[in-house]
Amino acid sequence: MNLSITKAPFGVRPPVSKPIPEFLIEVTEEGTRELVSKHYDALVQSSISNLFPSDKKDIEEAKKNAADFLIQICGGRAYFNENRGAPRMVGRHAPFRIDNSAREVWLELYKPLLLELKDKGVTETSLRSMWNYLDVFSIWMINTK
Repeated sequence: MNLSITKAPFGVRPPVSKPIPEFLIEVTEEGTRELVSKHYDALVQSSISNLFPSDKKDIEEAKKNAADFLIQICGGRAYFNENRGAPRMVGRHAPFRIDNSAREVWLELYKPLLLELKDKGVTETSLRSMWNYLDVFSIWMINTK
């Protein structure tokens, strides 16, 4: 399964399609939380670790919030809205200097985790829908040339 990263000029915000609900059905809420946790574990060891909390309590809270968001985006319970209000992700990420390089690192760290889910029986259709979402959603977070 080829997971390619879309190139986008700075300031462009293409339309985003949410992952299909089958992703959450196949992966489950618990599996989505595990996916996000593994991703954050990789991020704090990466070249963009400065964009993420270093304190254990803070990183656990960030994992929870990110998983709540993904579960909600996939058609699950609106945990994010219940706990933090409307997502407004562009504004929430504004304090962090996110350039295209940081976006690419963020995405590259998702690739092996999604492929691992394929090995666990998650369909390629579901994985592709999540990848396509992450790929385009992450373009929106770029706020630095």
